[in-house]
Amino acid sequence: MDGTGKKLVFVTNNSTKSRSQYAKKFQSLGISVTQDEIFSSSFAAAMFLKVHNFPLDKKVYVIGGEGILEELQLAGYTGLGGPEDGKKTAELKPDCLFENDKSVGAVVVGLDPNINYYKLQYGTLCIRENPGCLFIATNRDAVGHMTNLQEWPGAGCMVAAICGSTQKEPIVVGKPSTFMMDFLLKRFNISCSRMCMVGDRLDTDILFGQNAGCRTLLVLTGVTTLPAFQDPSNTIQPDYYTSKVSDIFELMGP
Repeated sequence: MDGTGKKLVFVTNNSTKSRSQYAKKFQSLGISVTQDEIFSSSFAAAMFLKVHNFPLDKKVYVIGGEGILEELQLAGYTGLGGPEDGKKTAELKPDCLFENDKSVGAVVVGLDPNINYYKLQYGTLCIRENPGCLFIATNRDAVGHMTNLQEWPGAGCMVAAICGSTQKEPIVVGKPSTFMMDFLLKRFNISCSRMCMVGDRLDTDILFGQNAGCRTLLVLTGVTTLPAFQDPSNTIQPDYYTSKVSDIFELMGP
């Protein structure tokens, strides 16, 4: 795409990695991508706090991966939890009082393969008992293709657990929420009318583009299959669809 004059930006709901970690992954595949061209939901969570002037003296509890903690640190915030709390246990004794840090002003929930009862209780107490504590979700994907052979529970499952225990709804910063798109448009000073969202998932990628008011292109090489796309019950219709990403060059013309 470098020779076409088009600006390419990668947007992902996967919060387990930071932008720098994604850049390294691209490099390992022989693709030259800078950190500034990557918008992950881990980065979106940190930027949401920054845009809304979240106090630097407040801490952030993380139910999720190292990617969120790294992006929080880069934004100047102190993160707690994450993978470090993956092996901690909560004692359910009659006289046990579970303590949480009262300086936590936000709880960020993302995909967490090591989620446990300790993390759920810690996040729940912060949201319910710390005055003004924010509940932020990187995304609400119900499932994700974590392996090539099957779908696995997505971040939405972790988010739903905290919704249930707190009886509160989160601020969602990942796709299909418009926060990342609004941030991206301001960062690059571009208009939705000159943008096309390309993705393989209807309920995140395509809906993300539609919510922002830009054109959308569904690629049938990932999550969404042709039968699923053509199913009469599907209400999310992209502007265009194609069988593989490389078809974009033909669509763009010479």
